[in-house]
Amino acid sequence: MAETKKRDTSGRPDGQRKKMLIPYMLEILRRDSDENHRLSQTDIIDRLRSGYGLDVERKAIRRNLQDLIDLGYPIEYDTKERSVTVIDPETGLPEVRDNSMWYNIYFEREFTDSELRLIIDSLLFSRHIPKNDCRRLIEKLEGLSSKYFSSRIRHITTMPDTQPQSPQLFYTISILDEAIEKGVQVAFNYCKYGTDKKLHKRLRSDGTPREYVINPYQMAAKDGKYYLICNFDGKPRITNYRIDRIVDIRPLDTPAKPFEKVEGGPGETLDLAKYMTEHIYMFSSDNERVLFRIKKSVISDVIDLFGTGVYFADETEDEVSVSINADTESVKHFALSYEAEAVILQPKQLADEVKAQLAE
Repeated sequence: MAETKKRDTSGRPDGQRKKMLIPYMLEILRRDSDENHRLSQTDIIDRLRSGYGLDVERKAIRRNLQDLIDLGYPIEYDTKERSVTVIDPETGLPEVRDNSMWYNIYFEREFTDSELRLIIDSLLFSRHIPKNDCRRLIEKLEGLSSKYFSSRIRHITTMPDTQPQSPQLFYTISILDEAIEKGVQVAFNYCKYGTDKKLHKRLRSDGTPREYVINPYQMAAKDGKYYLICNFDGKPRITNYRIDRIVDIRPLDTPAKPFEKVEGGPGETLDLAKYMTEHIYMFSSDNERVLFRIKKSVISDVIDLFGTGVYFADETEDEVSVSINADTESVKHFALSYEAEAVILQPKQLADEVKAQLAE
């Protein structure tokens, strides 16, 4: 983060600049301090003089720091007891008094640097946030730390522009968020990519854009993509749509069908963690109890994909059976991807489908 330039305060009257002491001190603490870079009262005095043209006494620093703390700002400090000699105004004699000194002063951050780096890396790994929006979000996150925070924003400049990106992404998210909060339906057009590498609206048989009216329940990120978990109005089951392929969205006044009335969720609210575990590839097929046999070398992959809710049985030196509850399309995709290490045993229909596709 770039250093803040020295403010030109020469045109301000002394009284007006004195009134700005608290916001100037707050700016210094936010910009120049963190848990690993602490300031003394002298440091703050020097920065007020060099950056804002203010000459301030030490007692004014202490008083205004206390005011900031009283206002609720997360300012931390250490104290050191010391004795000072002063002249008693009544007797004119020197007198030793106890006085505490504040030092190691810093602005405590809501996020640690490592937490900010984790969030920033998540943005960098997202494949469908437009590059300029990603850069803007990262700059905002940098502002939550001090000038010493060195994010990995330089990686933004090396990110390829080969990934297609939706210019309406953040607008779509805001409309969906409001609709979910209010419990109303939304309508939109849904797109697919053509050989020109551009999004094209899905069309009806008469060539007009097809409008989707859906009941929205939740948004979720999976493998760098953003999905809407919802119900297509008039259909019985839960389905998923890629949010970056939604365009021309608009909220409706009609109430959304409650999730507990959708097939697959009767009598219960949406458990997002459970849903994501059972739909590892975000397909919208039915859930079934599936049994398959795997090589033990891919146990880690199975847990990465299906979570720790899997059940292992009949273990031998090289193989083990796995039982899970998941959507059948996700399991089929897994079995085809790991055809040398996994064999579906039950249900028989799913096993036969995989065998047929492998034979082809």
